[in-house]
Amino acid sequence: MTAAATVAGPATRAALDAHKLDCLRTLLREILPANAFYAAKLARVDVVGLRSLTDLAEWPFTFKEELVEAAGHEGLPGNLTWSSDRYVRFHQTSGTHGRPLPVFDTASDWEWWLQCWRVILGRAGVGPGDRVLVASSFGPYAGFWSGFDAVVDRGGLAIPSGGMSSLGRLQVARRLAATVLIATPSYALHLAEVAEANKIDLAATPVRLVIVAGEPGGSIPATRARIAERWGAAVLDHAGATEVGPWGVGDVGGSGLDVIEPFFHAEFLALDSGRPAAAGELAELVLTTLGRAGAPVIRYRTGDVVRPTWSAVGPEGPPWVQLEGGILGRVDDMLVVRGVNIFPGAIDDIVRSFPEVGEHRLTVSTRGSLDALSLEIEDRLATPGRVAAELELRLGLKVDVRAVEIGSLPRFEGKGRRLVDRRSGRESRSAGDTA
Repeated sequence: MTAAATVAGPATRAALDAHKLDCLRTLLREILPANAFYAAKLARVDVVGLRSLTDLAEWPFTFKEELVEAAGHEGLPGNLTWSSDRYVRFHQTSGTHGRPLPVFDTASDWEWWLQCWRVILGRAGVGPGDRVLVASSFGPYAGFWSGFDAVVDRGGLAIPSGGMSSLGRLQVARRLAATVLIATPSYALHLAEVAEANKIDLAATPVRLVIVAGEPGGSIPATRARIAERWGAAVLDHAGATEVGPWGVGDVGGSGLDVIEPFFHAEFLALDSGRPAAAGELAELVLTTLGRAGAPVIRYRTGDVVRPTWSAVGPEGPPWVQLEGGILGRVDDMLVVRGVNIFPGAIDDIVRSFPEVGEHRLTVSTRGSLDALSLEIEDRLATPGRVAAELELRLGLKVDVRAVEIGSLPRFEGKGRRLVDRRSGRESRSAGDTA
């Protein structure tokens, strides 16, 4: 049995775990010893004796830095199972958190991607009759390519928009009567700004659904609500990574994500201790692909911070393991400001609750021995004090908030980077970096 053998998955937790274990054993038999990266990494592991998914706790983690190092300067991924002439697709990560990582897929691997996407599109009933605008430059990042191919696979009309301006994309969406938009949350909001400036009423268009990914925004209540209001459409959150695959999906109009467990095994490491996290505890997400034999990842430290909850799998379908609030942030983006742990997403949620505020940029710096936050906002009311008061009320922190000229902050087609870290000893991350 392979992960592609089912979409809904088994009906009980015990059956689902047995299915995942079977998939993992099948994967290991296929990739070892041909995959030199994992043959070396798992050399001291009793792979044949794998009895339970809990046995994985004794296996080594895989880190992105390892994969980048293994790729070297030749640009060939280090975790390939077969010779490069067997692979048909090249993609790479954005490089937002370090050097871009090259990733190859075989034809079978790409079919596995589409199997995962069938779950995502199936959540919203996307299929024949839908016209889906994929708002992307179509660079080497896998997410939008896989989404485009998945729409075709489901029988919908896939509309590419690489090389177009934002206004051009909106005009194509109107001309072709698009019913679905796939974009990052930041870009969905930017398109809404462009539509407003050009007197285009998005709520009057046929767009019924906005599928977002690439940022936490789809599960941030205020951001999701703003996208829904501007587009007059439902919002579906989705999560994935080029080196992992499309691993998570939310509910239409809802907050949070489900791990697509028939295709992925998830583990959760408590942020404060590194031990297995309890339900509701802040944790780093660790993923193992249960397919994609050409370039697998096993116990991959994603760097994503989540809050897992477990519930019974039942005959009515998922839930699989659920992530309350979706992706809450990145491990390396967590801020400890005067003893308070916060993620940029918490700032986003508060700022987006003010409809008069457009883009924003957060800077963290060191003042004396303490960390301090400052926030720039594009505020049509030019009264930043009300935003500062809400931040202090909800976060318990004083934040220096100032209004800047409308349109002066960066806009994003790919992943928005609204955090600039200027603390001593930290590498500054520009809010202008995009995927």
